[in-house]
Formats: sequence, structure tokens, C-alpha cells
Amino acid sequence: MAESFHIMFKKILVANRGEIALRVICACKELDIRSVAIYSEADRNSLHVRFADEAICIGPPQLAQSYLNIPAVISAAEIANVDAIHPGYGLLSENANFAEVCEACHIKFIGPTPDAIRLMGEKEKARAAMKQYGVPILPGSDGVVASDGEACEWARQIGFPVILKATAGGGGRGMRIVRNEDELPGLYRQAQSEASAAFGNGDLYLERYVENPRHIEFQVLGDEHGNVVSLGERECSIQRRHQKLLEESPSVRMTPELRQEIGDVIGKTLSQVGYHNAGTIEFLMDQEQRLYFIEMNTRIQVEHPVTEMVTDVDLVKSQIMIAAGEKLADVLHGPIVHRGHAIECRINAEHPEKFTPSAGKITTFHPPGGTGVRIDTAAYAEGTIPPYYDSLIAKLIVRGKDRSEAISRMSRALEMFIVEGIYTTIPLHRRILADPDFRAGNFDTGFIEKFLAKKETVL
Repeated sequence: MAESFHIMFKKILVANRGEIALRVICACKELDIRSVAIYSEADRNSLHVRFADEAICIGPPQLAQSYLNIPAVISAAEIANVDAIHPGYGLLSENANFAEVCEACHIKFIGPTPDAIRLMGEKEKARAAMKQYGVPILPGSDGVVASDGEACEWARQIGFPVILKATAGGGGRGMRIVRNEDELPGLYRQAQSEASAAFGNGDLYLERYVENPRHIEFQVLGDEHGNVVSLGERECSIQRRHQKLLEESPSVRMTPELRQEIGDVIGKTLSQVGYHNAGTIEFLMDQEQRLYFIEMNTRIQVEHPVTEMVTDVDLVKSQIMIAAGEKLADVLHGPIVHRGHAIECRINAEHPEKFTPSAGKITTFHPPGGTGVRIDTAAYAEGTIPPYYDSLIAKLIVRGKDRSEAISRMSRALEMFIVEGIYTTIPLHRRILADPDFRAGNFDTGFIEKFLAKKETVL
């Protein structure tokens, strides 16, 4: 297959760890490209180290001294003499400075340009860009609100409730819902202080708050020749404190007409701004099924396998081919066709009710298999989950001919997934899959809070 490319990399450094590092290594192997793993001392026995063609230790366990240490990552890339770096998700994947350093060192960054990362990384700038090209956005302030007084003026125009958001925000930090004018000054100061501490930037903007929304995102791919395509949506409403737990595609609330309309407008928009490689446009859907842009992630997402399962497009191989100069037409080999229904459960090393991290040694690890079941993981029996990193240890993904079969298949797979030695969120997912409201598709981003409260009431 690799012979058909007019340009291709000989060696790629994977600037990540865990299951996503392993996922990128798999793509490299299928494209006949050598892979280089980097690892911290805590990850010496990790599977991404074992399966890469080469591996380089870049520092102690702490993120700042290893996976987030740009000089160490670049040094490893230069020592290994790689052509390109794939950043995975998280860590340095949306760091425009890192992308620039790669460029300066003549190493291809497998992702968008530093300018595109910066534009979409600041939520208010991204919002303005989307508005300019006709993507629907929530009514809100024109840029940063410099004071609580200015925020009050905007809130009066828009109408309460409103939400204050950090321009550099993420993960729910630097956000406050404001339901009346009296509470705005205090909440403004709280959000500003939290944003400043979390991101080194206390700038806030304001927009209308949508009650009981659904969280829906569109996967896009763009090549370096101006072509952009939407691969449809993922439903991401099952989340706790803005952290996604379960994703599925398609959304039960999406119509073919709305999918086409939004896909067309975001495709044209991203082509206009010169975006290329993988990206995800995130929307809120209100109760009238109207979509409003909230942010863009300029990288591969944790939940990308959901889209892969229903489209049969390998998104990571597509990223690599696009970065090597390929046109979308040669990457995709035809129009995007959606088949069946896919669900992903994020299996975290956490207590399923207290949500406290559970690091330690895995004594038993038996992943499920069978028709329509996929598991992305770097965990194994006798392996250790270190306390320094994200708690995600596996992604269990299933596809069925429809949503009902996908739910049944996921329920069966979760029941057969055995992990001992640490706590995991498998019991939580089994309960979610059995919930009548989830099965009926009656949920929004507040589902988990209501679901957990319901359980406490029963107890």
C-alpha cells in the first residue's frame, strides 16, 4: 500500500504514551513506517515501548520533565533521525510552540499549522472565525469582557442565564453559569481567578447558557491542498464534570439534513481558514435541535474509534498520509458512507462511584472479543498503572447494525471485561447501558448527575 504514495515518511516519533501511542504505532506498521517511542522512567515496561521499532527514555515520571519537555522530545527525534512527529492527543498535541519547533527543526508535525492551532486554541478567536463564515454560534460578547461591569452589560443584552468562559479554557475550568445579575460580579472573579491559575490567562468571554443541551461533535479531515470533508457526528453528552465517559455515532437526535448542512458549512469554513489534518468541531444542541459552535480541537480525539467503526476510515493513517502530502481523494478512496451504530466506553482506573484514581498493579486483565468488538488499550496483566498520568486505561468500542444491537453488544462486552487489582469504571458503564433513559436516547449533558442521584435515592 505504501508504494502508491508519492511522498512518505521513513520514520515517525510518537510523542505520547499509553493506548494512543500504541494506536499510532499500529498505523505506522500498516504503512510500513518505522516508529520511535519515547517514554518516562515510569513507563519503561509499557507496551508502546515494546512494540515500537525504537524507544528512547526522555526523563523521570513527572510530565513536565518528560512528555511535556519539548527540548527532550526534539532531542529524541533528532537522535533517532525521524522525518515526522505524531503528537497523539493531550500532552503537546495542541501546543503551537511545539509545532513551530518541529517546523524549525525540519521535522514534520502531524497536525495542523501552528497558526491554525493558535486560532482555534483561543475560544473567542475561534468563535469569531466560525461566525465570519456562517457556522452557527451562541449569542455572546464580542471578544473578551474586561470587567464584571462589561459582563453585566452583555448579559442584559443576551438575557440570563449566561455562562462565563476562559478564552484559553478546557476541562470545565474557568467556567461559571450566571443566572441573575446579583451573582455575576462574584462569579466573574471566581472564573477569572481559576482561569488565571489553570492556564496563566484570566481572560473571559460570555455567551448564552443553553439549558439541558446535548454535546455533539463533528469529525473533519482536511488535506494540504484545500480539501476538507466531514465524517459525521459523535454524541458525547454522557459526561461528568465536562469529562466524556461514553460516546456514540450517529446521534439519535441528528437528521440526515442537519448532518449534511453542518458538514457542508464547517467544510467550507475550514477550507477558507486553511485548516488541514484531523480536527473536531464541538457543538451544543438545544431542545429545538439547533446546533451552536462551542470550540474546536485541533488533534485526533480520544473517541476517534467511534467514527472509524461507522465509516471504515482509519483516521490515524489518514493523518499520516495527509501530512505526507496526499490528497483526500487518494486517502479516502470515495465518499464517506456511514454503516450501523458504534458506542465507545472509556474505561478509567477509578473507583466507579467515588471517581477517585486507582493506580497500582493489574493482577488480571481479560479483554472481551467477538463480532463487532474493538479494544484500544496498552494495559496488560501484571502491568502497572502509574499514578502520574491520565486515568484512561482502555477504550471499549462496539459496532452493531443499529443502536439497539450496539447497546446489547456493549453490555455483553462489558460483562466479559475482567480487570482485577485496581478499581475501574466498568461497573458504572454497565449501569449506564442498563438505564431506561439511556436506552431510549433521552439524555443530555446533565445525565450522569441525575443518574448518580437516582442511584443514591434508591439506596
